[in-house]
Amino acid sequence: MKISCLQENLAKGLSTVSRAVSPRSTLPVLGNVLLAVDNGRLKLSATNLEIVITCWIGATVAETGATTVPARTFSELINTFPQEPVEMSLTKTTETLHVTCGRTQANVKGISSDEFPVIPDPDQENRIRMEPDVLKHVISQVAFAAATDDSRPSLTGVLTTFEGNRIAMAATDGFRLSVRSAHIAGYVEKPFNVIIPARALNEVARIITDDLEAVYISMPPGRNQIIFDMDNVLLVSQLIDGKFPDYAPIIPRTHTTRTVLNTAEFTKACRTADIFARESSNTARVSVEPGDGLSAAYATIAANSKETGDNVAQIDANVEGMPIEIAFNVKFMADALGVIETPQVALETTNPNDPGVIKPVGDNDFVHIIMPMNFNR
Repeated sequence: MKISCLQENLAKGLSTVSRAVSPRSTLPVLGNVLLAVDNGRLKLSATNLEIVITCWIGATVAETGATTVPARTFSELINTFPQEPVEMSLTKTTETLHVTCGRTQANVKGISSDEFPVIPDPDQENRIRMEPDVLKHVISQVAFAAATDDSRPSLTGVLTTFEGNRIAMAATDGFRLSVRSAHIAGYVEKPFNVIIPARALNEVARIITDDLEAVYISMPPGRNQIIFDMDNVLLVSQLIDGKFPDYAPIIPRTHTTRTVLNTAEFTKACRTADIFARESSNTARVSVEPGDGLSAAYATIAANSKETGDNVAQIDANVEGMPIEIAFNVKFMADALGVIETPQVALETTNPNDPGVIKPVGDNDFVHIIMPMNFNR
């Protein structure tokens, strides 16, 4: 292999794929990044066996070939180079990559590319087209609610359903549930659903750029994998086996109080309360007063800590229904509010022991359910 490419392109490509490098593995090759000539371009790939990220960058090819080199060492080396062409040549007998940029030279010892896991190709015939900004938006409103604890693997994933011209994603960690649906550019004749690891979806959202025209989603038959094709970047993820909880019965269909608040004010009040709620399991009280004709309706968000103090924030509200005082994990509340883009948000409640429902006002495609906390009166 003998190729050259621009330093800034190589550095960017390595930054993209390095997120899939396995930090700790019994297989040394999983700590490496694959470099291979592919149709006149340089292909970079990294994997931890759960996800694979592949990136193609422009290059001048003198000789074809492939190798793998330690991802961290190679990335740090390339980042020290000036923004000039990087020339690379491989001595196959010793699996050593000779790298030159400007007046700097280095030799990086690698491992044969034959030991790198096989990367599946996307299905060009059976694939689903999605608008990049739509997919990124859906992921941002759902993936944060997935569990980070591996004790229940299915909860670390996002249930993704394709039906007709719609996609729906749902994630829960047992304490909150986030559900978002959206329109897709294609049409799925036979509905199906899969559980995609939240981490993989977060990587997809990170990779999507403003100039990307489309994301193509496909699933190679018999491999239990999903592939996201994003122009010059490909992400392959294992799917999660298991049963995702039936979340439909969890979503309350009725409420006794509907409180409409300014999203920015409510978010700020929750983040302020979280400063004092951290030592009490992030518990904060939300009190809603409908108003009586003489005084306007309002909501208060209050938190206290024996060690650090307390705070109370009062914000204007439009309230329909009965007064209520209910406790929530205020960090979870702030997380949900942070992904809502409408100026106003509705909080629907029934009683202090039932879940609260958060909805953007004017957007019926997103709903967030948050379980109440216990507090001493």
